Order: sequence, then C-alpha cells, then structure tokens
Amino acid sequence: MLRERVKKVHFVGIGGIGMSGIARILLGMGYSVSGSDLKDSETTRSLRGMGAKIYTGHSGDNVSSDVQVVVYSSAVKENNPELLKARELGIPVISRGEMLAELFKLKEGIAVSGSHGKTTTTSMIAHVLEEGGLDPTVIIGGVLQRLGSNAKLGSGELLVSEADESDGSFLKLSPAVAVVTNIDREHLDFYGDLEGLVGAFARFVDSVPFYGFCVANADCTNTKKAVSETTKRVITFGMSKEATVVGENLRLSGKGYSFSVIYKGHELGDIRLGIGGRHNVYNALATVAVAMELGVSFETVKR
Repeated sequence: MLRERVKKVHFVGIGGIGMSGIARILLGMGYSVSGSDLKDSETTRSLRGMGAKIYTGHSGDNVSSDVQVVVYSSAVKENNPELLKARELGIPVISRGEMLAELFKLKEGIAVSGSHGKTTTTSMIAHVLEEGGLDPTVIIGGVLQRLGSNAKLGSGELLVSEADESDGSFLKLSPAVAVVTNIDREHLDFYGDLEGLVGAFARFVDSVPFYGFCVANADCTNTKKAVSETTKRVITFGMSKEATVVGENLRLSGKGYSFSVIYKGHELGDIRLGIGGRHNVYNALATVAVAMELGVSFETVKR
C-alpha cells in the first residue's frame, strides 16, 4: 500500500545504460518519470518519446517539490545540485542499486552476476524464457537487438537482470535465482582482496530464499569457493563431469560452437550457437541450467 503512493520518480544520470533500463520499466508500469543527463542522446530522446521529462544538464531546478524519490547513478557526485536540492526538500535519495532492489521485490528475480558474460547470459536467459512463454521483465546492460532496447516490461512473474558486483550493490537484491558466471580478480579496490570479493559472492548466493536456487560455474575455482558453504540449492554448469549441466563434444560449427548437453546425467541433445567463443558455451550452459530448473523444455532452449 505504501509503495503504491510513490508515483513520481526523478533520475540523475538517466542516460546511463543501467539507469535508463529501470526508467523504461517504471514508465511501462505507469510511473511519472523525469531525469537529467549531461547531454542529449539517443537514449534520452527515446525516454522522452516514452513520456519521460528529460533535462539536459544538472540543476537544482530540475527537481520539483512533487518528486517523491530521486535515483542517482554511480557516476553522480555527492555534491550534485539535484541531490542537494532533493535533500533540502526532504525527498528520499537512493542509488540505482536500491531502486533495482525494489523492482526485485515486485517479481521473482533472476540476478545474473559474475566478472565476465553477464550481459550475454542475461540476454540468453531472457530470450529462452520468452520463447518458453514466461514473458519476463528484462533489464540488461546493453541493447537487445530483437527488442531495440535495454529493458522490457513483461506480463510474467519473472524479472531477469544483471547484478552489479563492482560496488557491492548486488548484495541489495533479493533474487529467487542467483547466477554466478565466474569470479575473476576484479574490483579489488572496492573489496580489498580476492577473499573479500569471493566472500561477497558467497553472501549474494546466500540471499536466495529456501525455494530458490543458485546457478554456478563448476569450472571456476573462485565460484566453487563462493558456493561451497551455502545451504541453498546449487545447480552447477561447465565442462566438468561433476556439473549438473555438462557441455561436451565441443566442435566448431559455422560462426560458433556446437556441443552436447548432459543434464543430471541424461543427454538432452545438441545446441548450436550462432556466436563465437568458448566463453559463450559457458554462458549458454548457465542459460540451460536456469531454463531446465524453471520447466522450459530443452526443445525450446536449443532453438
């Protein structure tokens, strides 16, 4: 009831790929959206076409007294005049990660994390779930060619989104499904060391509820460490025979790889990828893991 009272949202840095995706979803849900960015762009023009009020440049005058919450991107400084004006007016100011976390409370969230492959894996999962008739809401860190956008409001119960580990904001999410593509030595300026980074992923995995599950790379040592002590259900993927979803018999086929899929010891058939790179086999295996656990048929997945 209280959440429904908030209907006017202002974004500082609305032109960014992460911010604009959330803004699109809120516009689709019927919220009144305004926002500012340093320059006009195709993104801001698109948002304006959807009904958002867009300001070029940052100014306290962009924040009207009827705005009910202000969302800022990680690129925005604390002394930004719009943040200062919002606080002066007593308007709540939250980060992009906090607003994404609110959207996760409205849907069954599938959060895709990892050092590499987040955007591709999120795109693959979203596509397969759409093909499976689940019509998910999607927020992605890139423009999906088939959508011509970085976000889509679906009618289904699922939300598929990238989860940003760079600043720890993925720990604000409450996903039903947590995907970890891999963990590399990145963002150590924020976490201090590799142990701190792996520990954050462990907490991310543990945020999954008892009815949810984690999808983790069985061939990544750091990912295995992150999920090693969780009590939550873990579905693994990789080339290792120990994985829940195994890719084997890899061979080059046209622009990409073809490979056989083994799920829980049973051979399901072959998948042929239209994009190159062995890393995309891993992204596809993560997608298979999510899809199979959600009841999407392998025939749908391999299309």
